[in-house]
Parts: sequence; structure tokens; C-alpha cells
Amino acid sequence: MLSLLQLGGGIGTLPAVLAGLVVIAIVLLVGRLVMKVAWRLVVIAIIAVSVLWGLGLLGLGL
Repeated sequence: MLSLLQLGGGIGTLPAVLAGLVVIAIVLLVGRLVMKVAWRLVVIAIIAVSVLWGLGLLGLGL
């Protein structure tokens, strides 16, 4: 069997691996912030639709 050292750079150098991990961490951090905003928008939309539906049931439709 070939060891990782015998494969000759198939994996990449340590700085390249580190840079890749940093890029993944940045993508995950940005995605996490975007999802936080998205969840807030979904909750606000649920509340707004619920209020409009309730007003419609009471005959106060807009």
C-alpha cells in the first residue's frame, strides 16, 4: 500500500490545507449569519400571515 507521503502531493501542502479550512470556516460563519436573518424573516412572515388570516376570519379583511 502507498502511504500518504508516497503519493507525492496528492493531498496538498499544509499551508494549502490550512487555507482551505479557513475558507470553509468563513463560508460557514457567513452562512450562519445569513440563516439567522432568514429565520427572523420567516418568523415575521408567519406572524404577519397569521394576523391577516385572523382579521379575515373576523371579517376585517384588508
